[in-house]
Amino acid sequence: MTYHELQSLELFERIQKESLKNGETADIAISSAMDLQMKLANDGFAQPVEISSAQDLPSWSLWRNEVFGFTSEPAVTIYNKTYFKNYPLPKTRREMEDFLAERHSDLFGKIATYDIERSGVGFLFMAVDSERYKGMWNLVKTFGANGVKLYSSSTAIINNVSSGKFVIGYNVLGSYALARLQDSPDLGILYPEDYTTVLSRLALIPKAAKSTESGKLFLEYLLSERGQTVLAQSAKMDAVHPRVKSSGPKEILAAQARSNMQPIKVGPRLLVYLDQVKRRKTINKWNKALRGE
Repeated sequence: MTYHELQSLELFERIQKESLKNGETADIAISSAMDLQMKLANDGFAQPVEISSAQDLPSWSLWRNEVFGFTSEPAVTIYNKTYFKNYPLPKTRREMEDFLAERHSDLFGKIATYDIERSGVGFLFMAVDSERYKGMWNLVKTFGANGVKLYSSSTAIINNVSSGKFVIGYNVLGSYALARLQDSPDLGILYPEDYTTVLSRLALIPKAAKSTESGKLFLEYLLSERGQTVLAQSAKMDAVHPRVKSSGPKEILAAQARSNMQPIKVGPRLLVYLDQVKRRKTINKWNKALRGE
């Protein structure tokens, strides 16, 4: 097997290009860019396949036997435990807004989140936030007033919060943070209690797959109870299979149980986030809010 690691947009464009030019592409395509994966399927670049293990998965994680969600990854708030020894942890977005306003003097330049103009996942999380939380743009204004630092990936945010350079990282993919806990004693993970958005990595079999059977075999394993168990235990990613328990420290598992988990449903609704006019409006609103306008 040959595995190609690509950025989500590069993967999307490569599947399209190879399918149209050569009539042959990868056996399976996997990406955390839910909207781009749905567009491939919607535009006819995915093929329907019967996967027996998919029958055990929740309905929100599947679309028409073409797109299959195989992880359940929350967008979490990470924090530096040393700093919060002296302060109560803000557990909702409203509490965070108030906390940032109250602690402005010692939190300036110590808050981080995704740059939604450079991160597809970051844009998706922010777009969902703006739909689910009425005060989201006020929270973004508070981020801006506190000199928020913006990044295109989770890694730098996690590194800086763990080291104490930053105090809070907002909307970080929980799977990456969870994988770092053992080696990062000062790193804490919070599942927001008002709601926790849950992303799913999506897999599909391209219509122009070089070997549809190879792709199906891998996907069958990926969605099976055995494959999902390996995913949870080795990769520290929450599984979607209902019989597979999440892995992690007891306090993290307890937080997950308490949190109001809200998965992003796999389906055509995801295509809304690719509409260029709406995307530009969201980014403009984001930049104005960061400037306090």
